Amino acid sequence: MTKIITPAWVKDAIFYQIFPDRFARSSRLQHAGLRFEDWDTPPTIYGFKGGDLYGIAERLDYLQSLGINALYLNPIFASASNHRYHTYDYYNVDPLLGGNEALRHLLEQAHARGIRIVLDGVFNHASRGFWQFHHVLENGDGSPYVDWFYFDPNRLQRKKPWGVYPHPKEEESLKKGEDSLTAIGYRAWWHLPALPKFNTQTPAVREFIFNVAEHWIRFGIDGWRLDVPAEIDDDSFWQEFRRRVKAINPEAYIVGEIWERADRWLQGDQFDAVMNYPAGEACISFFGRASLNLGEVRKAGYGPRIYPIDGREFLRRLTDIYTWYHPEIVHAQLNLFDSHDTPRYLTAVGGDRDAIKLGWLTLFTYPGAPCIYYGDEIGLDGGHDPECRKSFPWDENRWDRDLMSYLKTCIAMRKIHPVLRTGEFHPIFASEDVVAFARRNEQETLIIVLNASSFARDVTTPLGRFSLPDGRLATLLGTAAAYIKSGQFCVDGLPPRSGIVVGCQH
Repeated sequence: MTKIITPAWVKDAIFYQIFPDRFARSSRLQHAGLRFEDWDTPPTIYGFKGGDLYGIAERLDYLQSLGINALYLNPIFASASNHRYHTYDYYNVDPLLGGNEALRHLLEQAHARGIRIVLDGVFNHASRGFWQFHHVLENGDGSPYVDWFYFDPNRLQRKKPWGVYPHPKEEESLKKGEDSLTAIGYRAWWHLPALPKFNTQTPAVREFIFNVAEHWIRFGIDGWRLDVPAEIDDDSFWQEFRRRVKAINPEAYIVGEIWERADRWLQGDQFDAVMNYPAGEACISFFGRASLNLGEVRKAGYGPRIYPIDGREFLRRLTDIYTWYHPEIVHAQLNLFDSHDTPRYLTAVGGDRDAIKLGWLTLFTYPGAPCIYYGDEIGLDGGHDPECRKSFPWDENRWDRDLMSYLKTCIAMRKIHPVLRTGEFHPIFASEDVVAFARRNEQETLIIVLNASSFARDVTTPLGRFSLPDGRLATLLGTAAAYIKSGQFCVDGLPPRSGIVVGCQH
């Protein structure tokens, strides 16, 4: 049986996800003659705002002031799309982002501050501009790269033209569900012509991807976030990927974009963790239940799993998720509410800022590494793509200072108390609108109580599998009085739409 080991630093990580084109422009890059969209105009599907890696480096002090110590960057390699999931050169950072020297600079500046950097690895598909794919388009079955992708033999033998830029009839065929292999001449990810799917059964393709992964680990990155890795349906591929990466840096973080339960990939021989969307979905469903913007939520991949739930269902979900995996993996999960693939949390909960605070309090007290999507900390809103990819507003007059202050408090509390990073999770109490759970280790017990109702609430409940001595509990966050009386945990007057964290040393 594989021994399960995850990078030690991830348990202490506070992640911040950045969409590079939209976070910050640097004056260091002078793109003479190039035209970018105005920074503060609404985002578009095809337009570029001009954010770059030097801009991120220049804002590291800001990120450090929040308490951030790890960055997850959306793709940065050369691509003809603003999100850069259409990779055409895996060995070069996009020149619009500053090229390889900009990444080197960012890594040096971040590491000097103790900030790790995880890059987005897009290995399931490439782009129409990818050299090996283009080579086949030009040469058909005469190309030595013919086995790198999945091609229609008739197109390879020039009996039919390629549909890389499909004409209307081909587009209509795709919309009706025809396989891209026959409709346009090659297998494309989700039948999108811009994204030819790699044939990872070809040894040369596997070696190419493994070499890319190794190259950037040697360059100094701290890990890979793997884009749609389940669509490379091959355990041996990811086992070898892990072996290659960990041989260079055993502390490199490998986290997969799997939106559901992911036991198959979390046995210690493939990924360290996955993106914990289920926990985020539970928070949105409970804290935002009275104001859910279901119109926007339904556009996202997690949409069907978000709907109004009560506190009992919420705690049941959190407890269930906690039991899915080995404890080492549980504490390395990447916990998040929103991302470039979803409406922003603020929009999903209909603008309810109390729902954001309650969600953050849960995120920073639940097992796993919390991840904040850029701009959420200052109240940035936005519906589904492209609205969730707005430019960061660097005019501080537009910031929600109250939200930012609350987030800083949650981050500081997590950093001060190791129990919130590695302690056990214990469900304690749940009603229609109030939930309580504990984090516990040998040194300390903290109890988190969340009131999602519009009224003050009292709580009296047994602690369950553990006990604490009678007396007042110290308050770390919040205002209500909490104490132990005759073995019962009690809270008096927990304010509406708020939470508290209380506890004691053993």
